[in-house]
Amino acid sequence: MVNDRYVIDTHILIWYVDADRRLSRNAKGILDHPDNRFLLPAIALAEALFILERKPEFYSLTEESLLRHVRADERIAIVALDEIVVAKTLDCTAIPEMHDRQIVATALLAEEAGFAVAILTRDTNITESGLVPCVW
Repeated sequence: MVNDRYVIDTHILIWYVDADRRLSRNAKGILDHPDNRFLLPAIALAEALFILERKPEFYSLTEESLLRHVRADERIAIVALDEIVVAKTLDCTAIPEMHDRQIVATALLAEEAGFAVAILTRDTNITESGLVPCVW
């Protein structure tokens, strides 16, 4: 399946920008490809910034450098956490964590808009839900 869009999960974003070896080769290849387009849920960006603020000793990047990277990458569209996304989380009860539900809801709404979508994640709550294709 060829995907029109990839939804970026929180740790995937951090690991990619930080060149962290925990990022899978497959996910890195997708993120490196110049023709791919990405949806970044605002909640994933907010979570990433929070993680960097709370655990700066674990990463070589700062909150500001992550924001600069996201802003500079024209392939990334930040998707707002709005009432439509929040309402769509009601279809995601198989996922116990609120932030993960919002990320999956973003992907489901993109599918409803006609895009072929996959989430870049290794999060087992998301992958085991079976609600949307996942790539790791």
